[in-house]
Amino acid sequence: MALENIHLRKLLKLMYLEPNKRRSALRTDIREDIRREAGEDGGGGDFYSPFWADAKAHVFGGPDLRESTAERIAANDRRSNLYPQLRDGFLSWWDERRRWTNLPFNPGRKLKARFQFPEFDAVVKIDNILTVVDGNGDEHVVYSYFAPEPALSADAARLGLWVLTQAFPAVPPSELRILDIIRGNTFSIDRTPLTGEEEIELRARYARLVVERDNLRAEYE
Repeated sequence: MALENIHLRKLLKLMYLEPNKRRSALRTDIREDIRREAGEDGGGGDFYSPFWADAKAHVFGGPDLRESTAERIAANDRRSNLYPQLRDGFLSWWDERRRWTNLPFNPGRKLKARFQFPEFDAVVKIDNILTVVDGNGDEHVVYSYFAPEPALSADAARLGLWVLTQAFPAVPPSELRILDIIRGNTFSIDRTPLTGEEEIELRARYARLVVERDNLRAEYE
């Protein structure tokens, strides 16, 4: 996926990967971009989408996530490593939340956004969000981070939370969360407060990432 059209979760991952792993990930993306430019189909689809669809169904009274995950793995053994980790991390977070109330949860608004970075001619995509309305009528907005590595750090989450506040101005910032699924860890503005420097820091990191990608891309030309 080109850096100029990228999901927020992947952007955060690339920004905070160790340098050698980041270069490897960028090279993989460059090769995929070259294949697409040549008219070849990368195929495969989004590895994480089936899991996330099952997790959201579990929240709203659908099939148990344990059963859904087993079925997904049976259908495609490429999922046998990460899907159990995603399942266990998600359930550790959700089961703890369920202890707070016996009232049912209902779906909230369907939210998605495109956040523009004109200086890079880039768009950061923010979609596939879990919105939950609790028994008190309060809506909670949860953005998912799937990557096995790096773990989502407080600094990365802070930048992500800033983007969410800009992308969804109608959502109270106090209700925004980023969930590092594998680790069952959530980040919110009350526990990871913004400093006011997020926009500057994010743009600087994005610029460095684009330069690094362009330098690597030159090796393939």
